[in-house]
Amino acid sequence: MLKEHFNEFQYLLTVAQERSFTRAASKLGISQSALSHAIKVLEQKLQIRLLTRTTRSVAPTALGAQIIASLQPRLDELEQTLQSLVEQNGTPSGYIRLSVSEHAAHSVLWPKLKPFLKQYPQINVELFIDNQFVDIVQNGFDAGVRLGESVDKDMVAVRLSDDIRFAVVATAEYFEKHGMPATPADLQHHQCINVRLPSANKLYQWEFIQDGRPMRVKVNGQLTFNQLPERIDATLSGFGVAYVPDDMVSQMVANGELIQVLKDYCPVFPGYYLYYPSRQRHPRAFALMIDALRLTK
Repeated sequence: MLKEHFNEFQYLLTVAQERSFTRAASKLGISQSALSHAIKVLEQKLQIRLLTRTTRSVAPTALGAQIIASLQPRLDELEQTLQSLVEQNGTPSGYIRLSVSEHAAHSVLWPKLKPFLKQYPQINVELFIDNQFVDIVQNGFDAGVRLGESVDKDMVAVRLSDDIRFAVVATAEYFEKHGMPATPADLQHHQCINVRLPSANKLYQWEFIQDGRPMRVKVNGQLTFNQLPERIDATLSGFGVAYVPDDMVSQMVANGELIQVLKDYCPVFPGYYLYYPSRQRHPRAFALMIDALRLTK
C-alpha cells in the first residue's frame, strides 16, 4: 500500500500540516486540482475519509489523524536517512521550518542566520514570524524560538541569547504633559500603548517586580497593536507609554528620543531558546544550524 501510494501519503501529510489545499499545493509544486484528486484516490483506495473539508479549513478526520501519526515519524526517519547519505558525498542541504516570535526573529535569529545561510547555500530556511504560540509538531515546524519561560518541559531547548529586559518608555514631551509614573500602579493613569496576545485574545498585562514580588498592571490607552515596530513608532509620535524590549529602544533612549522610566521595577526574562521535539537523529543541516545559533560565551 505504501509503495503504491507513496506520493499520495506525502500529499496527505502536507495538507494536514498546512490545513489548506491551496498552501499545500503551492508547497508541493502541483496544482490544487491535482492534489485534491490524489487525496480522493487515496481515500477511495483505503475506503476511509481522511480529511474534513470546509470552506475555510481542512482538518484530518479521527482515522486520518491516526494514519498521519503513524506515518509521520517513519517518513521523517526515512528523509533523515536519505539526507545523511546524500550529505556524505556533498555539501549540507535541506529544508528547515521555524516558528519564531517577532522580537526573537529581529534581534537574535536573523542576525545569526545570515552568515550561516551564506556559508551553506544549499540549506533552505522558512521563518514563520508570529507572536502566537503554536504547536510546532502539529503545524509541521522543525523547531520554534520563544522565551525560555514559554518552552514546554518535554522539548529539547538550546539557549540562543542572553536574558531579556523590558523597558517602559515615552517621549519627553509626553512626560512633560502627563508627568512621570513613580510606580507601576501609576501607569493606570497614563495613555499606554497596548499589545494584544493572539493566543489568549486578550490585552497583555505589563509585568513588573515590586518589593521582590512579581506584579501585573492592566493598562489603558487609545492604541493597541500586535506588532512591535508600530508600537515603537506610536511611542515616538507621542501617543503614550510603551512596554517594549530594551534592546529595541536603547539607542533612542541614549540619544534622547525616548525617556525610560520605572527601570528598577522591570524584570529580567530568560533569554530566547530554540526548542524542538526530542529525536535520536537529526539531519546534518539541522545540527549545523543549531551550532550556528547556539549562544556562546
